[in-house]
Amino acid sequence: MKLLTVDDSRTIRRVISGVGAMMGYEVLEAEHGMAALELLEERADEVGLILLDWNMPGMNGLEVLQAVKKDARWQHIPVMMVTTEGEKDYIIRAIQAGACHYMTKPFSQEDMAARIMEAMGMGM
Repeated sequence: MKLLTVDDSRTIRRVISGVGAMMGYEVLEAEHGMAALELLEERADEVGLILLDWNMPGMNGLEVLQAVKKDARWQHIPVMMVTTEGEKDYIIRAIQAGACHYMTKPFSQEDMAARIMEAMGMGM
């Protein structure tokens, strides 16, 4: 099972990949929403969790989340928003669209690992 991190920041993708690797997961990376959807077309059966930024060029994270949850092939994949947007309205919109968790940046590696475990149903 793999994690998919979708973020236009290479640094954030690297940090999340490091946490995922520390937890024993291979992490797939996409730099924007369209790349993430293309990757899901090819490898969705391998993806166990999507970690999704809100602010990206092209499709924003909410649009990507809506596309994932609308597609019967992908709607079972849990999605955790990982974003700088911490306002209540953003959180509500993401949860209503189907996100299972919401995490704001910056975050510690320990917090990220704990949230990944919760999102994957292995709560601590």
